Amino acid sequence: MRRTQNVLSAEKDDAEIDLTPMLDVVFIMLIFFIVTASFIKEAGIDVDRPEAFTPDRMDDAAILVAISPADEIWIDKNVVKPADVRSVLEKLHAENPKGSMVIQADEDSTNEFLVIVMEAAKTAGIDNVAISTQNN
Repeated sequence: MRRTQNVLSAEKDDAEIDLTPMLDVVFIMLIFFIVTASFIKEAGIDVDRPEAFTPDRMDDAAILVAISPADEIWIDKNVVKPADVRSVLEKLHAENPKGSMVIQADEDSTNEFLVIVMEAAKTAGIDNVAISTQNN
């Protein structure tokens, strides 16, 4: 009788739940959500965009370029010199060849810098370029 009680108490001590498979599933789900999450891209500054009466929505923008009121060109939160815009755009376009580009030009910026960015995009091989506006 005493021996059976010792065996039963030993079996109770060994009857613990193994949490390793559950932790594996949780980590796999975490990795899945991190990989599939869409991250918001920002050009680096806030611009006061001009208004448009007939805007079209573009959701798949891979490259965002902002032009400040002081005519600074911002790409990926960095100020880029006008001479270096094409090389930066070529590098970003090589990372995502199917992505499009959106230019956020402040309404107080000059057209010269908008044309510089658009020409650089054209020479970098980016076909789908849009100019960001505000809705009325």
